[in-house]
Amino acid sequence: MVLSPADKTNIKTAWKAIGGQAADHGAEALERMFLSFPTTKTYFPHFDLSHGSGQVKAHGKKVADALTNAVGHLDDMPGALSALSDLHAHKLRVDPVNFKLLSHCLLVTLASHHPAEFTPAVHASLDKFFAAVSTVLTSKYR
Repeated sequence: MVLSPADKTNIKTAWKAIGGQAADHGAEALERMFLSFPTTKTYFPHFDLSHGSGQVKAHGKKVADALTNAVGHLDDMPGALSALSDLHAHKLRVDPVNFKLLSHCLLVTLASHHPAEFTPAVHASLDKFFAAVSTVLTSKYR
């Protein structure tokens, strides 16, 4: 998936607006995913999945950090996310559908917290960005 110059600008601007809230938004998106799509819980049998759980917050921070890394490397996401791609493909073996589900939950979470910044153009750019990240993370499944 090719991100246009306008997409890249929208993504960087949106991520800057999210700023220090990225980890909290990541945790909220995970909670939203677990509630909306209960089958995703199967990958976290050792987690306390209750609201406000320290484990969910910590994983939300990992998600946010990976996305922040990807935002910083929009021209080389495969390189920036290579180790994470290996981890998901070879060790965790996460169903690729779950990346799409989490992407959807991230979009909903960001839209709810940043309505002024979440214009239709930004929504489209972030959707393309999350799809690109998902593609990178599932690229080594083959």
